[in-house]
Amino acid sequence: MADEEQLREKLAQAREVIAHLMDRAAFDGAEAHRALAYFGGDGFDRDFLPWPRHDDEGLRPAELNAANDD
Repeated sequence: MADEEQLREKLAQAREVIAHLMDRAAFDGAEAHRALAYFGGDGFDRDFLPWPRHDDEGLRPAELNAANDD
């Protein structure tokens, strides 16, 4: 398993990839900025992913993160 330094570097790479893809697509939505902020921070949110999971069944789209894009 990777050490903490490697994990931090991997998260920094993920943030750079997201920023690059946003720039190339001229996409400036709230969910993209939320992803950048999340991968740029130290915290972990088990509910970060915006798409439904098995435990999300029955939720209305407005109750899911992806529906909250500005």
